[in-house]
Amino acid sequence: MLFFILISLVILQRLAEVVIAKRNERRMLQQGAYEVGASHYPVMVAMHVSFFISLILEVLIFDRAISPLFSGFLIGFVCVQLLRIWCLASLGSFWNTKIIILPGANVVKRGPYSFMRHPNYVVVCLEIILLPLMFQAYITAIIFTLLNIAMLSVRIPTEEKALREATNYEDKFKKKISAS
Repeated sequence: MLFFILISLVILQRLAEVVIAKRNERRMLQQGAYEVGASHYPVMVAMHVSFFISLILEVLIFDRAISPLFSGFLIGFVCVQLLRIWCLASLGSFWNTKIIILPGANVVKRGPYSFMRHPNYVVVCLEIILLPLMFQAYITAIIFTLLNIAMLSVRIPTEEKALREATNYEDKFKKKISAS
């Protein structure tokens, strides 16, 4: 029961984020923004949907129990969600699930972005590990961690290249570490 409550809450959160992303995308496109990396976006969406399907199936088929370390994993997951909210709030209307570039825009360098280049990707990496570990879904944790690394190895360079070409990204992040 706890598994389905938690998974349902996370899925509802993701659906709300899609609504926010669509709203931000429309607003940005009206200002002259454009999308980069559209070819890998459907693969990324499929990967994230498959993550939830895999997690649910692994827990049900293999009758996975709540981890003995559940409390620690849950605390970590809640902290990651707070970081997620901080990322979204810091980027404001610039936050999106797609790579939407507004030429000439000043890159956001506040909140967690004042410490590193891609804190939202760190959030996703940690979620893909923590959520399955709470329910001992080790197969999902391993497979989707590897798939996410492969996805980010394409996505981050694509995003950084576009930001360098169209914004003040290079000047803002010369000395910041990359989460890639």
